[in-house]
Amino acid sequence: MQAELLIHSQWVLPVDSENRQLTDHALAIADGRILALLPSDEARRSIQAERVIELEGHLLIPGLVNAHTHAAMTLMRGFADDMPLMTWLHQHIWPTERRWIDPSFVRDGTRLAVLEMLRGGVTCYNDMYFHPDVAAQVTAEAGMRAVIGMIVLDSPIGYAADADDCITRGLAFQDRYRDHPLIRIAFAPHSPYAVSDVPLRRIRTLADELEVPVHLHLQETRDEIVQSLRDHGERPIKRLDRLGLVGPGLIAVHMTQLDDTEIARLASAGAHVVHCPESNLKLASGFCPVAKLLAAGVNVALGTDGAASNNDLDLLGEMRTAALLGKGVAGSASAIPAATALRMATIQGARALGLEDEIGSLEPGKSADLVALDLRDAHTQPLYRPISQLVYAAGRHQVRQVWIQGRQVIRDGMPTRLDPVEAIAAAQVWGERIRADS
Repeated sequence: MQAELLIHSQWVLPVDSENRQLTDHALAIADGRILALLPSDEARRSIQAERVIELEGHLLIPGLVNAHTHAAMTLMRGFADDMPLMTWLHQHIWPTERRWIDPSFVRDGTRLAVLEMLRGGVTCYNDMYFHPDVAAQVTAEAGMRAVIGMIVLDSPIGYAADADDCITRGLAFQDRYRDHPLIRIAFAPHSPYAVSDVPLRRIRTLADELEVPVHLHLQETRDEIVQSLRDHGERPIKRLDRLGLVGPGLIAVHMTQLDDTEIARLASAGAHVVHCPESNLKLASGFCPVAKLLAAGVNVALGTDGAASNNDLDLLGEMRTAALLGKGVAGSASAIPAATALRMATIQGARALGLEDEIGSLEPGKSADLVALDLRDAHTQPLYRPISQLVYAAGRHQVRQVWIQGRQVIRDGMPTRLDPVEAIAAAQVWGERIRADS
């Protein structure tokens, strides 16, 4: 067999149906896709490769999928901390966005976010923010994969005058990127409390026509439930269901306020939930019942949320928090095992975004989106089970190599298509501007 690249790794977690943990295996890649995953001894005998990489002491995993973030909000990292969600949004974040949001803000914030995510092993992210065309351009130039949301809000916020204007702008963006190899599109109405019924109905119709998912914040806090009961006489999920939005195209983020009936409805509808444990903890929003959702058959993915409420885009750290928090919430040490946490950050994230046939696991035919971590550090030794070290001990500084579509975007810990000095300098300028205006 002929291959362009053959990667030998001491350990491989392919995230397949059997959750195998492989030792001394190799991955063969050609035309940006995985040709084979096989024992290294066999690969040396049977595969002729143009380039061979030996990764002793490394663990090879699928690229991580950050299923919910607001990339450009890296420029507000640490800007407004230690306050509840609605205070944070209405008194700090939204006024700052009205003052500063423009294409240059989104360009520089997204570039910083992409740099951070790639260095942490994230190869695909699902974004919700303004000027999506700018975010898409920055992401594609960096060689990264993303689902970019067509943001929708009723209120003017610098990007568009109202929900109809948001949708019009989003559709023009969707036309430009409909056939892009790295960029997919979703509708991204901010939340039920920020978008009224008429545009939500229109989004449902357009999403069905375009065959794109709908990505929104949902039942994030107790106050959201109280507000919905007051304004609409029903809980947010019930309202969305009435509007036809609860189905296999729904990517519902946070979901800390769920009852058993709603969990059953999400399962029967084939909807997806994105768990953002660290953001939920920081904003004291509540606890997503992950173990109950999984037991009911709901696909649960993992997201960081934006850096303004996290305050990082570290999906490895999010895996650890999800596993530990899930055990505490369920009252069971086996509720969210390491293998489940990894699946939430890879194949289940891909499934939520409609990309499970393309990414999320290391299997022949899929895109060669993969990450190598060096586990020879003191805090990941000795090594009994690589998956335990990955989820409970490893850090993103151990990400050494990253490939997307077989192209190396991180080599020896450094980006190949981004200038870190330039990205950080631009972020510092924004920090000075925003600080001086606060």
